[in-house]
Amino acid sequence: MDDSLLIAVDLGAGSGRVFLGGVSNREFLIEEIRRFHYPARQSEGHLRWDFAHILSEIKAGLSAAGNRACELGRRVGSIGVDSWGVDYGLVDAGGELVQDPICYRDPRTQGVMEEVFSRISREDLFTRTGLQLMPFNTLFQFYAHKQEGIPRAADRLLLIPDLVHLSLTGRAVTEYTNATTTQMINAGTGTWDLETLATLELPTNLLPEIVFAGARIGPLCPTLADDFGLEGAQIVAPATHDTGSAVAGAPLEDGWAFVSSGTWSLVGVERSTGLINPEVFAHNYTNEGGAFDTFRFLKNVMGLWILESCRREWTERGFQIDYESLLNEIGETGEYPGLIFPDDNRFFSPKSMLGAIEKQLAETDQRIPNDPITMAKVILDSLAFRYASVLRTIESLTGRKIEGVQIVGGGSRNEYLNQMTANATNKVVASGPAESTVTGNLLVQAVATKRFTSLADARRRVARNLSVKRFTPRPSAALAEAQRQYCQLEMRYVN
Repeated sequence: MDDSLLIAVDLGAGSGRVFLGGVSNREFLIEEIRRFHYPARQSEGHLRWDFAHILSEIKAGLSAAGNRACELGRRVGSIGVDSWGVDYGLVDAGGELVQDPICYRDPRTQGVMEEVFSRISREDLFTRTGLQLMPFNTLFQFYAHKQEGIPRAADRLLLIPDLVHLSLTGRAVTEYTNATTTQMINAGTGTWDLETLATLELPTNLLPEIVFAGARIGPLCPTLADDFGLEGAQIVAPATHDTGSAVAGAPLEDGWAFVSSGTWSLVGVERSTGLINPEVFAHNYTNEGGAFDTFRFLKNVMGLWILESCRREWTERGFQIDYESLLNEIGETGEYPGLIFPDDNRFFSPKSMLGAIEKQLAETDQRIPNDPITMAKVILDSLAFRYASVLRTIESLTGRKIEGVQIVGGGSRNEYLNQMTANATNKVVASGPAESTVTGNLLVQAVATKRFTSLADARRRVARNLSVKRFTPRPSAALAEAQRQYCQLEMRYVN
Protein backbone atom coordinates (compact mmCIF):
# COMPACT_ATOMS: atom_id res chain seq x y z
CA MET A 1 0.00 0.00 0.00
CA ASP A 2 1.35 3.42 -1.00
CA ASP A 3 1.60 5.47 2.21
CA SER A 4 3.23 8.55 0.71
CA LEU A 5 1.75 11.93 1.61
CA LEU A 6 -0.20 14.15 -0.79
CA ILE A 7 -0.23 17.93 -1.20
CA ALA A 8 -3.39 19.87 -2.06
CA VAL A 9 -3.12 23.49 -3.20
CA ASP A 10 -6.50 25.21 -2.95
CA LEU A 11 -6.85 28.68 -4.50
CA GLY A 12 -9.91 30.81 -3.87
CA ALA A 13 -10.66 34.13 -5.52
CA GLY A 14 -8.41 36.14 -3.21
CA SER A 15 -6.82 33.64 -0.82
CA GLY A 16 -5.06 30.30 -1.01
CA ARG A 17 -3.88 27.45 1.16
CA VAL A 18 -1.42 24.58 0.92
CA PHE A 19 -2.27 21.36 2.79
CA LEU A 20 -0.37 18.16 3.49
CA GLY A 21 -2.55 15.07 3.53
CA GLY A 22 -2.31 11.42 4.44
CA VAL A 23 -5.15 9.49 2.80
CA SER A 24 -5.58 5.72 2.70
CA ASN A 25 -7.77 2.93 4.08
CA ARG A 26 -5.96 3.30 7.40
CA GLU A 27 -5.40 7.05 7.61
CA PHE A 28 -7.04 10.40 7.02
CA LEU A 29 -4.81 13.34 7.91
CA ILE A 30 -5.10 16.95 6.76
CA GLU A 31 -2.64 19.55 7.98
CA GLU A 32 -2.67 23.18 6.84
CA ILE A 33 0.86 24.22 5.94
CA ARG A 34 0.50 27.74 4.54
CA ARG A 35 -2.24 30.33 4.06
CA PHE A 36 -1.86 33.46 1.93
CA HIS A 37 -3.81 36.29 0.32
CA TYR A 38 -3.70 37.97 -3.10
CA PRO A 39 -6.48 40.51 -3.66
CA ALA A 40 -7.03 41.48 -7.28
CA ARG A 41 -5.55 44.88 -8.14
CA GLN A 42 -5.77 47.41 -10.93
CA SER A 43 -2.97 46.99 -13.47
CA GLU A 44 -2.69 47.85 -17.16
CA GLY A 45 -6.26 49.05 -17.34
CA HIS A 46 -7.93 46.02 -15.75
CA LEU A 47 -8.58 44.30 -12.42
CA ARG A 48 -5.92 41.59 -12.45
CA TRP A 49 -4.45 38.76 -10.39
CA ASP A 50 -0.76 39.04 -9.50
CA PHE A 51 0.16 35.56 -10.69
CA ALA A 52 3.85 35.86 -9.81
CA HIS A 53 2.84 36.54 -6.20
CA ILE A 54 0.37 33.63 -6.18
CA LEU A 55 3.03 31.29 -7.58
CA SER A 56 5.69 32.46 -5.11
CA GLU A 57 3.31 31.75 -2.22
CA ILE A 58 2.50 28.30 -3.61
CA LYS A 59 6.21 27.49 -3.91
CA ALA A 60 6.81 28.66 -0.35
CA GLY A 61 3.97 26.36 0.72
CA LEU A 62 5.40 23.42 -1.22
CA SER A 63 8.79 23.97 0.37
CA ALA A 64 7.23 24.07 3.84
CA ALA A 65 5.22 20.92 3.03
CA GLY A 66 8.40 19.17 1.93
CA ASN A 67 10.05 20.10 5.22
CA ARG A 68 7.05 18.89 7.20
CA ALA A 69 7.00 15.57 5.35
CA CYS A 70 10.68 15.16 6.14
CA GLU A 71 9.95 15.78 9.84
CA LEU A 72 7.35 13.01 9.67
CA GLY A 73 9.82 10.70 7.99
CA ARG A 74 7.65 10.32 4.91
CA ARG A 75 7.86 11.26 1.26
CA VAL A 76 5.33 13.18 -0.87
CA GLY A 77 3.89 11.17 -3.72
CA SER A 78 1.75 13.71 -5.57
CA ILE A 79 0.58 17.31 -5.72
CA GLY A 80 -2.68 18.73 -7.12
CA VAL A 81 -3.97 22.28 -7.58
CA ASP A 82 -7.59 23.49 -7.68
CA SER A 83 -8.94 27.03 -8.02
CA TRP A 84 -11.97 29.14 -8.79
CA GLY A 85 -13.26 28.86 -12.34
CA VAL A 86 -13.47 30.94 -15.53
CA ASP A 87 -10.33 33.12 -15.18
CA TYR A 88 -7.36 32.41 -17.43
CA GLY A 89 -3.92 33.58 -18.50
CA LEU A 90 -2.14 33.56 -21.85
CA VAL A 91 1.34 32.07 -22.10
CA ASP A 92 3.89 32.23 -24.90
CA ALA A 93 5.59 29.31 -26.64
CA GLY A 94 8.17 29.16 -23.84
CA GLY A 95 5.47 28.86 -21.19
CA GLU A 96 5.92 32.40 -19.88
CA LEU A 97 2.87 34.42 -18.89
CA VAL A 98 2.18 37.18 -21.45
CA GLN A 99 -0.15 39.20 -19.21
CA ASP A 100 -1.42 38.79 -15.67
CA PRO A 101 -4.86 37.13 -15.67
CA ILE A 102 -7.86 39.47 -15.54
CA CYS A 103 -10.31 38.97 -12.67
CA TYR A 104 -13.85 37.88 -13.50
CA ARG A 105 -15.16 40.92 -11.60
CA ASP A 106 -13.48 43.27 -14.10
CA PRO A 107 -16.10 45.23 -16.09
CA ARG A 108 -14.64 44.34 -19.51
CA THR A 109 -17.53 41.95 -20.24
CA GLN A 110 -20.24 44.58 -19.84
CA GLY A 111 -22.39 44.39 -22.97
CA VAL A 112 -20.39 41.48 -24.41
CA MET A 113 -23.14 38.89 -23.96
CA GLU A 114 -25.46 40.88 -26.22
CA GLU A 115 -22.77 41.07 -28.91
CA VAL A 116 -22.20 37.31 -28.71
CA PHE A 117 -25.94 36.63 -28.89
CA SER A 118 -26.14 38.61 -32.11
CA ARG A 119 -23.96 35.87 -33.64
CA ILE A 120 -25.21 32.80 -31.80
CA SER A 121 -28.52 32.64 -29.97
CA ARG A 122 -28.81 32.15 -26.24
CA GLU A 123 -30.69 28.90 -26.80
CA ASP A 124 -28.07 27.50 -29.18
CA LEU A 125 -25.21 28.42 -26.86
CA PHE A 126 -26.89 26.77 -23.88
CA THR A 127 -27.84 23.67 -25.89
CA ARG A 128 -24.27 23.27 -27.11
CA THR A 129 -22.53 23.85 -23.77
CA GLY A 130 -25.15 23.05 -21.11
CA LEU A 131 -23.83 25.97 -19.08
CA GLN A 132 -25.81 28.78 -17.50
CA LEU A 133 -25.28 32.10 -19.25
CA MET A 134 -23.28 34.41 -16.98
CA PRO A 135 -21.32 37.46 -18.17
CA PHE A 136 -18.06 36.40 -16.52
CA ASN A 137 -17.89 32.96 -18.18
CA THR A 138 -14.58 32.48 -19.99
CA LEU A 139 -16.21 32.59 -23.42
CA PHE A 140 -17.37 36.17 -22.85
CA GLN A 141 -14.04 37.16 -21.28
CA PHE A 142 -12.20 35.65 -24.27
CA TYR A 143 -14.47 37.51 -26.70
CA ALA A 144 -13.79 40.78 -24.87
CA HIS A 145 -10.06 40.00 -24.96
CA LYS A 146 -10.21 39.45 -28.72
CA GLN A 147 -11.92 42.80 -29.19
CA GLU A 148 -9.24 44.54 -27.14
CA GLY A 149 -6.49 42.63 -28.91
CA ILE A 150 -4.88 39.32 -28.02
CA PRO A 151 -1.08 39.67 -27.77
CA ARG A 152 0.80 38.18 -30.72
CA ALA A 153 3.06 36.25 -28.37
CA ALA A 154 0.12 34.27 -26.95
CA ASP A 155 0.48 30.54 -27.61
CA ARG A 156 -1.89 28.92 -25.07
CA LEU A 157 -4.90 29.89 -22.97
CA LEU A 158 -4.70 28.25 -19.56
CA LEU A 159 -7.05 28.42 -16.58
CA ILE A 160 -5.56 29.34 -13.21
CA PRO A 161 -4.73 25.83 -11.91
CA ASP A 162 -3.38 24.91 -15.35
CA LEU A 163 -0.98 27.86 -15.13
CA VAL A 164 0.29 26.52 -11.81
CA HIS A 165 0.60 22.98 -13.13
CA LEU A 166 2.55 24.34 -16.13
CA SER A 167 4.94 26.17 -13.79
CA LEU A 168 5.49 22.96 -11.82
CA THR A 169 5.87 20.52 -14.74
CA GLY A 170 6.43 22.44 -17.97
CA ARG A 171 3.32 20.79 -19.51
CA ALA A 172 0.43 22.93 -20.75
CA VAL A 173 -2.92 21.11 -20.42
CA THR A 174 -6.34 21.96 -19.05
CA GLU A 175 -8.41 19.74 -16.78
CA TYR A 176 -11.96 18.89 -17.77
CA THR A 177 -13.98 19.96 -14.69
CA ASN A 178 -12.62 23.50 -14.84
CA ALA A 179 -12.80 23.58 -18.64
CA THR A 180 -16.56 23.02 -18.39
CA THR A 181 -16.90 26.37 -16.58
CA THR A 182 -15.62 28.20 -19.67
CA GLN A 183 -18.75 27.81 -21.83
CA MET A 184 -16.37 26.60 -24.54
CA ILE A 185 -16.83 22.83 -24.03
CA ASN A 186 -19.38 20.94 -26.12
CA ALA A 187 -21.67 19.14 -23.68
CA GLY A 188 -22.18 16.23 -26.08
CA THR A 189 -18.55 15.50 -26.91
CA GLY A 190 -16.72 16.78 -23.82
CA THR A 191 -14.25 18.54 -26.12
CA TRP A 192 -13.69 22.15 -27.16
CA ASP A 193 -16.69 23.45 -29.10
CA LEU A 194 -14.74 24.51 -32.17
CA GLU A 195 -17.86 25.35 -34.17
CA THR A 196 -19.08 27.90 -31.62
CA LEU A 197 -15.61 29.38 -31.29
CA ALA A 198 -15.28 29.65 -35.07
CA THR A 199 -18.68 31.37 -35.26
CA LEU A 200 -17.35 33.97 -32.82
CA GLU A 201 -14.00 34.15 -34.67
CA LEU A 202 -12.07 33.21 -31.54
CA PRO A 203 -8.58 31.73 -32.02
CA THR A 204 -8.93 27.99 -31.39
CA ASN A 205 -5.16 27.47 -31.77
CA LEU A 206 -4.76 28.80 -28.21
CA LEU A 207 -6.76 25.95 -26.68
CA PRO A 208 -4.73 23.24 -24.91
CA GLU A 209 -5.17 19.49 -24.64
CA ILE A 210 -7.89 18.43 -22.20
CA VAL A 211 -7.12 15.87 -19.47
CA PHE A 212 -9.46 14.45 -16.85
CA ALA A 213 -9.46 14.51 -13.07
CA GLY A 214 -6.99 11.92 -11.83
CA ALA A 215 -4.64 12.30 -14.80
CA ARG A 216 -0.90 12.39 -14.13
CA ILE A 217 0.36 15.59 -15.72
CA GLY A 218 4.01 14.85 -15.08
CA PRO A 219 6.78 14.86 -12.49
CA LEU A 220 7.63 17.98 -10.52
CA CYS A 221 10.45 19.77 -12.34
CA PRO A 222 13.79 18.38 -11.02
CA THR A 223 15.07 21.80 -9.92
CA LEU A 224 11.91 22.50 -7.91
CA ALA A 225 11.88 18.97 -6.52
CA ASP A 226 15.43 19.46 -5.23
CA ASP A 227 14.66 22.89 -3.81
CA PHE A 228 11.50 21.72 -2.00
CA GLY A 229 12.66 18.29 -0.89
CA LEU A 230 9.95 16.71 -3.02
CA GLU A 231 11.98 14.30 -5.15
CA GLY A 232 9.79 11.87 -7.05
CA ALA A 233 6.55 13.83 -6.57
CA GLN A 234 4.08 13.67 -9.45
CA ILE A 235 1.64 16.42 -10.40
CA VAL A 236 -1.83 14.86 -10.53
CA ALA A 237 -4.85 16.80 -11.76
CA PRO A 238 -7.61 16.81 -9.13
CA ALA A 239 -11.00 18.19 -10.08
CA THR A 240 -9.26 21.52 -10.68
CA HIS A 241 -12.46 23.53 -10.36
CA ASP A 242 -12.79 24.14 -6.63
CA THR A 243 -16.50 23.30 -6.65
CA GLY A 244 -15.67 20.05 -8.42
CA SER A 245 -13.24 19.21 -5.62
CA ALA A 246 -15.69 20.41 -2.95
CA VAL A 247 -18.41 18.08 -4.21
CA ALA A 248 -15.91 15.23 -4.62
CA GLY A 249 -15.07 15.67 -0.94
CA ALA A 250 -18.68 15.97 0.27
CA PRO A 251 -20.11 12.97 2.18
CA LEU A 252 -23.30 13.10 0.12
CA GLU A 253 -26.13 10.76 1.08
CA ASP A 254 -28.40 9.26 -1.58
CA GLY A 255 -30.93 11.82 -2.81
CA TRP A 256 -29.26 14.76 -1.07
CA ALA A 257 -28.38 18.12 -2.56
CA PHE A 258 -25.24 20.12 -1.85
CA VAL A 259 -24.48 23.74 -1.12
CA SER A 260 -20.82 24.63 -1.56
CA SER A 261 -20.83 27.75 0.59
CA GLY A 262 -18.25 30.49 0.39
CA THR A 263 -17.79 33.70 -1.58
CA TRP A 264 -20.24 32.09 -4.00
CA SER A 265 -22.82 29.49 -3.05
CA LEU A 266 -23.17 26.66 -5.56
CA VAL A 267 -26.52 24.96 -4.97
CA GLY A 268 -27.19 21.70 -6.75
CA VAL A 269 -27.19 17.92 -7.07
CA GLU A 270 -24.70 15.41 -8.39
CA ARG A 271 -25.84 13.39 -11.42
CA SER A 272 -24.47 10.75 -13.76
CA THR A 273 -25.69 12.68 -16.82
CA GLY A 274 -26.21 16.29 -17.80
CA LEU A 275 -29.69 17.79 -18.06
CA ILE A 276 -30.16 20.03 -21.09
CA ASN A 277 -33.67 20.97 -22.21
CA PRO A 278 -35.79 24.10 -22.75
CA GLU A 279 -36.97 24.16 -19.13
CA VAL A 280 -33.40 24.11 -17.78
CA PHE A 281 -32.49 26.87 -20.25
CA ALA A 282 -35.47 28.96 -19.15
CA HIS A 283 -34.34 28.78 -15.53
CA ASN A 284 -30.64 29.31 -16.47
CA TYR A 285 -29.27 26.31 -14.57
CA THR A 286 -25.96 24.73 -15.38
CA ASN A 287 -24.24 21.40 -16.01
CA GLU A 288 -20.61 21.37 -14.88
CA GLY A 289 -18.36 18.38 -15.35
CA GLY A 290 -17.36 16.52 -12.19
CA ALA A 291 -14.68 14.02 -11.29
CA PHE A 292 -14.98 10.49 -12.66
CA ASP A 293 -17.95 10.78 -15.02
CA THR A 294 -20.24 12.86 -12.84
CA PHE A 295 -22.05 16.14 -13.46
CA ARG A 296 -22.94 18.93 -11.10
CA PHE A 297 -26.39 20.27 -11.91
CA LEU A 298 -26.55 23.56 -10.08
CA LYS A 299 -27.24 27.26 -9.80
CA ASN A 300 -24.75 29.95 -8.79
CA VAL A 301 -26.02 32.07 -5.90
CA MET A 302 -24.20 35.26 -4.93
CA GLY A 303 -23.21 33.79 -1.55
CA LEU A 304 -21.34 35.17 1.43
CA TRP A 305 -19.61 37.72 -0.79
CA ILE A 306 -22.50 40.05 0.09
CA LEU A 307 -21.94 39.80 3.84
CA GLU A 308 -18.14 39.90 3.59
CA SER A 309 -18.31 43.05 1.47
CA CYS A 310 -20.56 44.67 4.09
CA ARG A 311 -18.20 43.64 6.88
CA ARG A 312 -15.32 45.38 5.11
CA GLU A 313 -17.39 48.56 4.85
CA TRP A 314 -18.41 48.36 8.51
CA THR A 315 -14.75 48.04 9.47
CA GLU A 316 -13.88 51.07 7.34
CA ARG A 317 -16.66 53.00 9.13
CA GLY A 318 -15.25 52.07 12.54
CA PHE A 319 -17.56 49.18 13.47
CA GLN A 320 -15.39 46.38 14.85
CA ILE A 321 -17.67 43.34 15.15
CA ASP A 322 -16.41 39.84 15.83
CA TYR A 323 -17.94 37.40 13.32
CA GLU A 324 -19.07 34.88 15.94
CA SER A 325 -20.59 37.62 18.08
CA LEU A 326 -22.44 38.94 15.04
CA LEU A 327 -23.95 35.52 14.33
CA ASN A 328 -24.88 34.98 17.97
CA GLU A 329 -26.74 38.30 18.11
CA ILE A 330 -28.56 37.52 14.86
CA GLY A 331 -29.61 34.18 16.29
CA GLU A 332 -31.33 35.89 19.20
CA THR A 333 -33.56 37.92 16.86
CA GLY A 334 -36.78 36.08 16.09
CA GLU A 335 -38.27 38.56 13.62
CA TYR A 336 -37.58 39.06 9.90
CA PRO A 337 -36.86 42.80 9.52
CA GLY A 338 -36.43 42.75 5.74
CA LEU A 339 -35.46 40.67 2.71
CA ILE A 340 -33.39 41.08 -0.44
CA PHE A 341 -33.00 39.11 -3.65
CA PRO A 342 -29.32 38.00 -3.38
CA ASP A 343 -28.79 37.40 -7.10
CA ASP A 344 -29.47 40.98 -8.13
CA ASN A 345 -26.65 41.94 -10.55
CA ARG A 346 -26.05 45.13 -8.57
CA PHE A 347 -24.45 42.97 -5.83
CA PHE A 348 -21.83 41.49 -8.20
CA SER A 349 -19.16 44.17 -7.87
CA PRO A 350 -20.61 47.40 -6.43
CA LYS A 351 -18.59 50.34 -5.18
CA SER A 352 -20.59 50.05 -1.97
CA MET A 353 -22.40 46.82 -1.07
CA LEU A 354 -24.28 48.58 1.72
CA GLY A 355 -25.42 51.21 -0.75
CA ALA A 356 -26.54 48.56 -3.23
CA ILE A 357 -28.58 46.79 -0.55
CA GLU A 358 -30.16 50.02 0.59
CA LYS A 359 -31.21 50.79 -3.00
CA GLN A 360 -32.91 47.42 -3.42
CA LEU A 361 -34.64 47.76 -0.07
CA ALA A 362 -35.86 51.24 -1.02
CA GLU A 363 -37.26 50.16 -4.39
CA THR A 364 -39.18 47.35 -2.65
CA ASP A 365 -40.56 49.79 -0.04
CA GLN A 366 -38.67 48.27 2.89
CA ARG A 367 -37.45 50.59 5.60
CA ILE A 368 -35.17 48.90 8.12
CA PRO A 369 -32.43 49.97 10.54
CA ASN A 370 -29.04 49.89 8.83
CA ASP A 371 -27.09 48.61 11.84
CA PRO A 372 -24.80 45.58 11.23
CA ILE A 373 -26.94 43.10 13.18
CA THR A 374 -30.10 43.88 11.23
CA MET A 375 -28.38 44.04 7.86
CA ALA A 376 -26.51 40.77 8.42
CA LYS A 377 -29.76 39.02 9.35
CA VAL A 378 -31.44 40.35 6.21
CA ILE A 379 -28.58 38.99 4.09
CA LEU A 380 -28.44 35.54 5.70
CA ASP A 381 -32.21 35.04 5.83
CA SER A 382 -32.45 36.00 2.17
CA LEU A 383 -29.65 33.59 1.20
CA ALA A 384 -31.46 30.73 2.94
CA PHE A 385 -34.72 31.54 1.17
CA ARG A 386 -32.83 31.72 -2.14
CA TYR A 387 -31.29 28.29 -1.50
CA ALA A 388 -34.78 26.92 -0.83
CA SER A 389 -36.13 28.43 -4.05
CA VAL A 390 -33.25 26.98 -6.11
CA LEU A 391 -33.71 23.54 -4.57
CA ARG A 392 -37.47 23.56 -5.29
CA THR A 393 -36.68 24.35 -8.92
CA ILE A 394 -34.11 21.55 -9.07
CA GLU A 395 -36.73 19.12 -7.77
CA SER A 396 -39.09 20.30 -10.51
CA LEU A 397 -36.48 20.13 -13.29
CA THR A 398 -35.08 16.73 -12.33
CA GLY A 399 -38.37 15.16 -11.22
CA ARG A 400 -36.67 13.91 -8.05
CA LYS A 401 -37.37 14.81 -4.42
CA ILE A 402 -34.39 16.13 -2.47
CA GLU A 403 -34.10 14.33 0.86
CA GLY A 404 -31.63 16.63 2.61
CA VAL A 405 -28.95 19.26 2.09
CA GLN A 406 -25.19 18.88 2.67
CA ILE A 407 -23.49 22.25 3.19
CA VAL A 408 -19.72 22.18 2.68
CA GLY A 409 -16.94 24.74 2.48
CA GLY A 410 -16.04 27.65 4.71
CA GLY A 411 -19.64 28.80 4.91
CA SER A 412 -20.61 25.52 6.59
CA ARG A 413 -19.20 27.02 9.82
CA ASN A 414 -22.01 29.61 9.80
CA GLU A 415 -24.45 27.83 12.11
CA TYR A 416 -27.09 30.55 11.84
CA LEU A 417 -27.20 30.14 8.04
CA ASN A 418 -27.19 26.34 8.39
CA GLN A 419 -30.22 26.41 10.71
CA MET A 420 -31.99 29.01 8.61
CA THR A 421 -31.40 26.84 5.51
CA ALA A 422 -33.00 23.88 7.29
CA ASN A 423 -35.94 26.11 8.22
CA ALA A 424 -36.37 27.60 4.74
CA THR A 425 -36.03 24.29 2.86
CA ASN A 426 -37.92 22.25 5.46
CA LYS A 427 -35.19 19.64 5.07
CA VAL A 428 -32.50 18.23 7.32
CA VAL A 429 -29.19 20.04 6.78
CA ALA A 430 -25.80 18.48 7.45
CA SER A 431 -22.88 20.91 7.65
CA GLY A 432 -19.26 20.05 6.97
CA PRO A 433 -16.59 19.41 6.21
CA ALA A 434 -15.39 23.00 6.04
CA GLU A 435 -12.35 21.76 4.11
CA SER A 436 -14.39 19.80 1.58
CA THR A 437 -12.46 21.25 -1.36
CA VAL A 438 -9.14 20.10 0.08
CA THR A 439 -10.66 16.72 0.97
CA GLY A 440 -11.93 16.26 -2.60
CA ASN A 441 -8.60 17.33 -4.07
CA LEU A 442 -6.82 14.71 -1.93
CA LEU A 443 -9.41 11.99 -2.61
CA VAL A 444 -9.03 12.34 -6.39
CA GLN A 445 -5.25 12.09 -5.99
CA ALA A 446 -5.74 9.02 -3.78
CA VAL A 447 -7.98 7.33 -6.36
CA ALA A 448 -5.47 8.18 -9.09
CA THR A 449 -2.71 6.47 -7.10
CA LYS A 450 -4.86 3.32 -6.57
CA ARG A 451 -5.45 3.76 -2.84
CA PHE A 452 -9.18 3.47 -3.45
CA THR A 453 -11.06 1.69 -6.21
CA SER A 454 -13.36 4.65 -6.97
CA LEU A 455 -14.42 8.05 -5.70
CA ALA A 456 -17.49 6.44 -4.09
CA ASP A 457 -15.19 4.02 -2.26
CA ALA A 458 -12.95 6.89 -1.13
CA ARG A 459 -15.89 8.96 0.09
CA ARG A 460 -17.36 6.02 2.01
CA ARG A 461 -14.11 5.11 3.76
CA VAL A 462 -13.17 8.68 4.61
CA ALA A 463 -16.66 9.84 5.69
CA ARG A 464 -16.26 8.36 9.18
CA ASN A 465 -13.34 10.74 9.78
CA LEU A 466 -15.25 13.87 8.81
CA SER A 467 -16.92 16.21 11.29
CA VAL A 468 -20.56 16.78 10.30
CA LYS A 469 -23.32 18.50 12.31
CA ARG A 470 -27.03 18.12 11.58
CA PHE A 471 -29.77 20.77 11.73
CA THR A 472 -33.49 19.97 11.69
CA PRO A 473 -36.21 22.38 10.49
CA ARG A 474 -37.91 24.68 13.00
CA PRO A 475 -41.18 25.84 11.41
CA SER A 476 -43.06 28.90 12.65
CA ALA A 477 -45.77 31.28 11.51
CA ALA A 478 -43.22 34.11 11.24
CA LEU A 479 -41.00 31.93 9.02
CA ALA A 480 -43.92 31.03 6.74
CA GLU A 481 -44.88 34.69 6.32
CA ALA A 482 -41.29 35.73 5.63
CA GLN A 483 -40.97 32.97 3.02
CA ARG A 484 -44.17 34.13 1.34
CA GLN A 485 -42.81 37.68 1.20
CA TYR A 486 -39.48 36.46 -0.17
CA CYS A 487 -41.17 34.51 -2.96
CA GLN A 488 -43.06 37.65 -4.01
CA LEU A 489 -39.82 39.63 -3.94
CA GLU A 490 -37.96 37.03 -6.00
CA MET A 491 -40.67 37.04 -8.68
CA ARG A 492 -40.08 40.77 -9.12
CA TYR A 493 -36.39 40.23 -10.00
CA VAL A 494 -36.42 36.86 -11.73
CA ASN A 495 -39.35 37.50 -14.07
